[in-house]
Amino acid sequence: MDTDRTAKAGGLHCLVTGASGYIGGRLVPELLKAGHRVRCLARTPGKLRDHPWAGAVEVAKGDVTDADSVAAALGGIDVAYYLVHALGTGSGFEETDRRAARTFAEQARAAGVRRVVYLGGLTPRGVPERELSPHLRSRAEVGRIFLESPVPATVLRAAVVIGSGSASFEMLRYLTERLPVMVTPSWVRTPVQPIGVRDVLRYLVGSATMPDDVNRAFDIGGPDVLTYREMMRRYAVVAGLPRRLIVPVPVLTPGLSSHWVGLVTPVPASIARPLTESLRHEVVCQEHEIARYVPDSPGHPLPFDDAVALALRRVREAQVATRWSSAGLPGAPSDPLPTDPDWAGGSLYVDERQRTVEASRPALWKVIEGIGGENGWYSFPLAWAVRGRLDRFVGGVGLRRGRRDAERLRAGDSLDFWRVEEIETAHLLRLRAEMRLPGLAWLEMYAEEDDEGRTRYRQRALFHPRGLFGHAYWWSVSPFHALVFGGMARNITRAAAEEMSARGENPPPERVRRPGSPGSGS
Repeated sequence: MDTDRTAKAGGLHCLVTGASGYIGGRLVPELLKAGHRVRCLARTPGKLRDHPWAGAVEVAKGDVTDADSVAAALGGIDVAYYLVHALGTGSGFEETDRRAARTFAEQARAAGVRRVVYLGGLTPRGVPERELSPHLRSRAEVGRIFLESPVPATVLRAAVVIGSGSASFEMLRYLTERLPVMVTPSWVRTPVQPIGVRDVLRYLVGSATMPDDVNRAFDIGGPDVLTYREMMRRYAVVAGLPRRLIVPVPVLTPGLSSHWVGLVTPVPASIARPLTESLRHEVVCQEHEIARYVPDSPGHPLPFDDAVALALRRVREAQVATRWSSAGLPGAPSDPLPTDPDWAGGSLYVDERQRTVEASRPALWKVIEGIGGENGWYSFPLAWAVRGRLDRFVGGVGLRRGRRDAERLRAGDSLDFWRVEEIETAHLLRLRAEMRLPGLAWLEMYAEEDDEGRTRYRQRALFHPRGLFGHAYWWSVSPFHALVFGGMARNITRAAAEEMSARGENPPPERVRRPGSPGSGS
């Protein structure tokens, strides 16, 4: 296949797995911009609904571990992007990665796919694979599976990715900004070759049109080789921070390091551990042959300082397209929301509250959509803080994930230890809990209008317990619901009224009911 001619004649048909994740969510618009057609494979298609590019792509529901859904998604595809990893999962993730990659490779061959493109991790030279961190070892194995399959593959191997919202960048950012004096693990002295996310995307897009006889791995990195300590110091300079004092010590094991990172940054220990483990060995590119097929333009690859400056600008301008937490948390529940009254899945506890609001629905909705992150949860901050710390203590995400955008939410966004499961503008925000719980939990917030034309706030907390411990959990915390959930309802409605007052607006007048109208009692 003459891929160049195909691209010019109307583009290639590309499948993107992991489109709800950090890289996949940014790759899709870049492929569209390059003139390609895109289909996304997603376990939960609704998470893609609110992306700016959603209307320009096809979406197939499925999972990379399910051969039938992969086969259906690969039909008619020229280039398949494999951007999924079991990062942050528990034991058994290597077998899951192995099985998923083999399934994908087999179905790509059966579907006549012309190329598979995989983004993996940069492995250190001269280090036996058995000595690599489990996650880096698994990524190397996945790349090998694709290279050994009959379908030509491009395997890109990157170390630290610098971009607004990436896990590596947020780890670097928060460690540097929050700790002017740091006692750090010894891995801060390990040389690493970071790469800007813009260059990662450029190489991914360019890989689509590689000649059919190319079947190999490429190291990709920026022009700078730095230790993590040097990256922190240079970040401080770019961010305008005072010089940081960094004291490496040899006593912090990978496990302790991950908990240290989890304590200081929004990145939980379960994800910080594979990131820090990959820094035990020198990870530096051994070649730059990718430039033969994807030529470097002036200024690319981006120098480290430029990549940091661009990422910081995106953060400060609230223009973060995707975050490390964009993808669903591994192991997070995906059961459907229990519905009343015909749900037959067992016990369901509900705490429901509603209040009339002296504000318009748009003013109320602005408060609802702005909840969480820096704005908090409008009730008993100490209780929320304690719950967040307890969640992180047991390996959960806690409250530090914050928000992708300070004002706007979209389906699939992470929001502290919740995830946006559904959002209907000016009406409903439904959050699914991703904290560690003995059951499934949701929080719903509605902006409505009552029969008299007044704005009404309605709030529901739902909990489906798992086993006896789940029931015990609900009844142990129910005495605090009036304080937490009741306070939330009061403070959200008060904030909406204050929003109206600050804008110099008056609440909407009550609608005059006519005889025979709904709610008139006639």
